[in-house]
Amino acid sequence: MSTEVVPGAVPPPGPVVSRRERVYLTIRAELMSGRVSPFERLTEERLAERHGVSRTPVREALARLQADGIVVKRDSGLHLYVPSFRELTDLYELRITLELRGLTRALEDPTVHHDRARLEAELDRWHTFRDDRPAPDAGFVAQDERFHATLLDASGNPALTHALDQVNRRIRSVRMYDYLTEDRMAATIAEHIGIAELVVRDRLPQALEALRAHVGASREVVMERAAAALATTRMMASEEQR
Repeated sequence: MSTEVVPGAVPPPGPVVSRRERVYLTIRAELMSGRVSPFERLTEERLAERHGVSRTPVREALARLQADGIVVKRDSGLHLYVPSFRELTDLYELRITLELRGLTRALEDPTVHHDRARLEAELDRWHTFRDDRPAPDAGFVAQDERFHATLLDASGNPALTHALDQVNRRIRSVRMYDYLTEDRMAATIAEHIGIAELVVRDRLPQALEALRAHVGASREVVMERAAAALATTRMMASEEQR
């Protein structure tokens, strides 16, 4: 089994990254490389031996990967999660509906106003990312989720934000594929800044169209890369059955 990792998924050595964090990032990168079959049972013993560590950090990494949605329990064991395209399509439709609703409710009701202070603080965060852009990293999905949750929550309906969080948990493992290249990192940061600036300036119709285009572009990239990963796992499964 190859342990080739996803470019940018594991940061360079440094005092900031603990050993358990490095184990988590390394195993996550291996699972997302497209070279691990969803039929392979992920055991603490085999992973610990493969990566030359004890079982404890591996156990913690697997627990985090389950929370991320990358690993699922199936047939009395842990396996790489591979969603169906039907499920992805349905969940993305729901995600887009929820996110756009944060803007349309303000457009439809003049008494609904976005929390400008929260959005300006979030905008400052993304200006920092623009000025010092992080390397491509699947974990950047957490920053992306925070932006979209803040944007939606700033419209004043926490129930919408809670629903979006539930959707994000189910598509997170696949959405991570959107942050593995420089161009997608740059596009995400620039588009987030553009959307937030439009909302802060109360240009909601333009923000609505920008948000729709942004989520749609992300969806296309994710679906394309997920298709490639799924094709690889199917090929691996076919070879294993021969």
